[in-house]
Amino acid sequence: MDSKNPPERRFVRLGETERRAIQVWIDGRPAHALEGDTLLVALLSSRGHLRHSEFSDGVRSGFCLMGACQDCWVRDEQGQRLRSCSTPARDGMRILTSAQEVEWARLA
Repeated sequence: MDSKNPPERRFVRLGETERRAIQVWIDGRPAHALEGDTLLVALLSSRGHLRHSEFSDGVRSGFCLMGACQDCWVRDEQGQRLRSCSTPARDGMRILTSAQEVEWARLA
């Protein structure tokens, strides 16, 4: 990621800024969220997409935002699938956005 040209963020926080700040790790990189955010909000607030498509070179950003479409799956470092639109972000949580990232985490 180029620090001079950060990725376009999908979500920009306009309210509820007084909630406690937390840190999550996305593919080994720190990201900031607020207590009460879902993983999807944390991901889209900190970078320009949710994950890369496993079927093409495109990126995915969630679709329905309510747990119906199955487009927002991510994994924890143990490989457990998490639906990011309905999973609360927790301080220190480590999220992987691709199966390849899960394999690398297991090898580390």
